Amino acid sequence: MELEAIPGIGRKTAEALAELDDPERALRTGDVAEIASAPGVSPGRAAHIARAAIRAEHDDPGGFLATDRTGEIYRELLSGLQERTVTDYAARRLETFYPSSRRSRIEEARTVTSDALSREPSEAILAALREVSPTVEPGDVRVRERCLATTDAERYAEATEAFPELSVELVEDARGLAELARGYATVVALDEHFAGVDVDGDVRVRPDAFDDPIAIVPERPLAFFSANRDRLQAAIAVHRESDLEPPCDPAALEDGLDRFDSDGTVAGDEELDRLERAVDDLDTVVAGAESLANDQLKAAIAEQDVTIEGSDLLSLVERGAGADSLFSRELADEYDEAVSAAREHVVETLGLTTGEAELAERAFGDDPTFPVAHDDDAVGRLREELQATMDQRAVRRKQALAAELADLRGDAETLVRQALELDVELAISRFADDFECTMAEFVWDAGDGPDVRIEGGRSPLLDEPPSAIDPVDYDVDGVRLLSGVNSGGKTSTLDLVAAVVILAHMGLPVPADRVRLRRFDAVHYHAKTQGTLDAGAFEATVRGFADLATGADGGLVLVDELESITEPGASAKIIAGILEALSARDATAVFVSHLADEIRETADYEVPVDGIEAVGLVEGELAVNRSPVPDHLARSTPELIVEKLAEEVDSDETASADGGTDAGGFYERLLEKFD
Repeated sequence: MELEAIPGIGRKTAEALAELDDPERALRTGDVAEIASAPGVSPGRAAHIARAAIRAEHDDPGGFLATDRTGEIYRELLSGLQERTVTDYAARRLETFYPSSRRSRIEEARTVTSDALSREPSEAILAALREVSPTVEPGDVRVRERCLATTDAERYAEATEAFPELSVELVEDARGLAELARGYATVVALDEHFAGVDVDGDVRVRPDAFDDPIAIVPERPLAFFSANRDRLQAAIAVHRESDLEPPCDPAALEDGLDRFDSDGTVAGDEELDRLERAVDDLDTVVAGAESLANDQLKAAIAEQDVTIEGSDLLSLVERGAGADSLFSRELADEYDEAVSAAREHVVETLGLTTGEAELAERAFGDDPTFPVAHDDDAVGRLREELQATMDQRAVRRKQALAAELADLRGDAETLVRQALELDVELAISRFADDFECTMAEFVWDAGDGPDVRIEGGRSPLLDEPPSAIDPVDYDVDGVRLLSGVNSGGKTSTLDLVAAVVILAHMGLPVPADRVRLRRFDAVHYHAKTQGTLDAGAFEATVRGFADLATGADGGLVLVDELESITEPGASAKIIAGILEALSARDATAVFVSHLADEIRETADYEVPVDGIEAVGLVEGELAVNRSPVPDHLARSTPELIVEKLAEEVDSDETASADGGTDAGGFYERLLEKFD
């Protein structure tokens, strides 16, 4: 797929999309989350790009929503679907569903819908979905306790590019390697000639480092799982609550995720935890041991009677000796006991091993002194040993874990993607359940039956709960007029037809018991104009209908009370002319009008008229049969009111005293005017 060949994708956007792992898959499947992960591409822009790519894939010319009103209806339908999503991803993903005139695109979308209608949403699934979001790329990873070393400048440059997470150092010889080993927990030597060199510290000779990057930088693959730990766990929960087929063993993935924390540190290793506590608590424990030794020694001194003869005192003074010398001679045993207690406190409190304990013992010297003080250098060496041991163990655990998880990254991303796509399907399923939808039956080739047949249609555009919507049956074939009483549902019927046709061409379920229709190239819906138009606006409107009447092949035309644009007499003539042109082109159209009689008289062919019939007035309110009656001119609201008045007046009412006619006769003569 040539990215810049897709409408709306320029050079910069194409370069950004090229950085994705598989841009063609993302564009082909409408993966707005993946597209939005490209540099500089927002989620809204990603949905727009996905739609453009789908159109290009199906050679779709667009333009199906041919008027402002059809665009409004599409957005309202889309909003109704999006309201039933849980994740932001699903709301954006639904924007890639659009009404198309291409059979291949319609059938592609219908495949997704077919899967969606088999889904059964549950509160457990929806709750799990609330925690799912698209995976993210981890930020820059830096590893400071490990470095690479080489004597070769070319290999240095190669390593710097291949391992941006690590410091790479140039050394001249083994001495330089030894110096690095004193500053890093682990040094990885890239040159084979370092094999066999005896250097203090953790030095590993790996000339094959470029072939095994996971072993050298296990943090690299683990960074993805660390950054997406919560997302992956939520996706696992979705799969467990639903009937989705996971791409990998969720239990194995979950086990791996449980072995490190959200910050990427290894978890669940008691030895590593011990070392970490020892490093963190070392200074505090040493200070406590020092206090313990001094407290014990003070108590011993307080209980000790020390007698110094004059000759001994003179000898000490002559030698320049101080109290320490006297302390060493008189309280050596007590000092040894106090220091032994301090050393034991450090070893036991920190849980040190035998080798570590030997270093800890050096923290308190054997030469008696008071007060007892620890050796900073010895404590520093113990800290370095503990830190190095901890870092080395953490690396080994990370290497083992990375080896297990590295190959699961693709499956992990698929796991999240499946969960997010499930939200899309569940939104469609919930919409279908709410409006008792079905899949429309398309007549792809010319055949028998009307252009649009709706049985039990329930408009999702009405501001009513679905259960309160009266179902409507309506067949649209050729060019027709739709008549009916005011507030009888004529506009709602047009909206229903538009909604059904748009949803069907989106490949989505339609709100009806059954729908059968042919494929349209566009929907032209002209809403009712508020008030008459001035000359300029009227001219523009007529020009628009001229274009429509001469180029509407394959389109559905819906027009609501066009007569409102000018005076009734002229309107009837204009509408009749438009109907004649559309009929001559075998178009499909429904015109709502109160001038059906006038239009039929003016038109040069017999215009079919359907009627939304009011069956009467009940307590001042119209009782209406919402389904249009074919080939029937519906009575107007004034006619119904006059009829009601005539029925209420006694036909035998006597004439008034002044000789006027009775009211019943007056109403009867008014009714005759409607015939």
